[in-house]
Amino acid sequence: MKIVLIPLGNIDSEIIEELRNKVKAIFHCPVEMETGFSDLAQAYNRQREQYLASELLVILNAGKKGENERVVGIADVDLYAPGLNFVFGEADIRSGTAIISLCRLRQEYYGLPPDKNSLLTRATKEIVHELGHTFGLGHCPDSKCVMLFSNSLADTDWKEVNFCPKCCPKMEFVI
Repeated sequence: MKIVLIPLGNIDSEIIEELRNKVKAIFHCPVEMETGFSDLAQAYNRQREQYLASELLVILNAGKKGENERVVGIADVDLYAPGLNFVFGEADIRSGTAIISLCRLRQEYYGLPPDKNSLLTRATKEIVHELGHTFGLGHCPDSKCVMLFSNSLADTDWKEVNFCPKCCPKMEFVI
């Protein structure tokens, strides 16, 4: 298995590299970075002032992907899904493609000083969560499991980066 991280828009390459290292340490497989794209306009909803996550997934899915490869797009824009105010990320189970956003994971979004370590921890949790979906896992009721649905930043901060004892066996073929 291989995981590919793709920056969408202007993402600091140092952030992508640190996320690559964290994801590699969790999944114990090659994690590569590829060149992304910067034009996210087709996913922008002017009325909501947000980007439709599923539309960005369509763009990601248009790229070539190898067999047994998972792709995670990393954006720094506010994402939403129909029926929700926002999402930290979204996955397309059929294609093995996911997207996460750093926007609401940043302290600055809430008027607080920047905290790079918190951002990296939160982003890693969201990447692992969305990758879990690409392997067929649903949301988990265990509040510490990485597969907990994060309805708020507090949920993301509370949960761990690991799969719980119920979800972990379902991932053993992967990690």
